[in-house]
Formats: sequence, structure tokens, C-alpha cells
Amino acid sequence: MIEIRAAGAVDAFRVEADIRTSGRALALVGPSGGGKTTLLNIVAGLVTPKAGRIAIGDAVLFDSATGANLPPRERRIGYVFQEARLFPHYSVHSNLLYGASAAGPALIGFDELVDWLGLRPLLDRKPDKLSGGEQQRVAIGRALLSRPRALLLDEPLSSLDEARREDLLKLIADLRDRFAIPLILVSHRREEVERLALEVAQVEPGRKTVL
Repeated sequence: MIEIRAAGAVDAFRVEADIRTSGRALALVGPSGGGKTTLLNIVAGLVTPKAGRIAIGDAVLFDSATGANLPPRERRIGYVFQEARLFPHYSVHSNLLYGASAAGPALIGFDELVDWLGLRPLLDRKPDKLSGGEQQRVAIGRALLSRPRALLLDEPLSSLDEARREDLLKLIADLRDRFAIPLILVSHRREEVERLALEVAQVEPGRKTVL
């Protein structure tokens, strides 16, 4: 279960949301500038709403009523951005292991993850030697190795060509079905939403987002 209740001005947006969902695969859709990424950043703890409550399962990440507000590093949120944001001076192997958490049971072993993502031949490469799709696979792998409570995907396919987008669509669908972690996706593409999301919330400027 995911609860996202937030209100107040954040990142130049007026945010008002009341979302309660199983969170297995939720898509946030709506026009550019509507606040979709802001909602992801609120869940991740990168920005703080004036009021509200953010919870994933039994873990309360933010609650303005009690003063609870976990810092991002303690929220255990895997975040995959539009650009992979890999460390350019690290190899694929080191990027995957960066931030890997020893807390709690592993979602997947390192070797199994590498083979599942098709990264075995790339482990010694630096990010500038990877295609856009390969970089995003590394970013997804790094997020999974952090043992996240939830996985946030902010238009992770937007910079890819059609062939690589299709490959990543299949991989994310496999991820959704294989791992018991909530997934929240931001996308402008109807096909991505229809193939990946089980629930959809409309986010528009000046309107309350309810689910």
C-alpha cells in the first residue's frame, strides 16, 4: 500500500494530492508542468510538502502531523530518472554496486541481476561507452540492488529510439511482475501507460490528484 497525501507550494507548483493505492504499478499522467515529477520527488524526500503524509506499507516516510520526515537516504526509494545519471568515472560494475544496501533480504543476487539485465559483457565499461538503453538498464539494476521499498520511474524511456524503448518496456513489465515492490511511473506515452500500469492517476495544474 502506498499513501501520498500532500498539499502546499512545492517547486513552484501548488501540489494537492490524495492517493491511496496498492502501488504495484501506478502511472502518473498529465500535461508537462503539472507536477508529476514533483510528486515523485516528494515520495523520494527530495522536496518536502507543506502538509501531508507519505507512507509505503508500514513505513511512514513523512507526516506533517507528527513531524516525521525521513531523509532521502533512509527512505530506501529506488529512483530511475529520464537520464541514467550514472557516475561517469565508475565502471558498470561499480555503478551497480554504488549504494547497494545490506539491510533486509536481497531482491535479487548480483550475478542473477547482471544476467537478467544482459549486462555481463558491459561490466568493465564506463557509461560513455554505453548506449542510452544500456545506461538505463544499469540505472534500473542499481536501483534494485539498493533493496528499495518502492521504485520510481520518471520517463525512463523518453530519450530512447523505438527499438531500445521496446526492449526496456519488456524489461520493466518483467520487473513489475517479478518483484514484489511498488512501482510508480511518470510517462507521457499512452502505450507505456497501457502496458505497464495497473492504476492511473491524472495530475493537472490547479486540480487535486485523487486515487
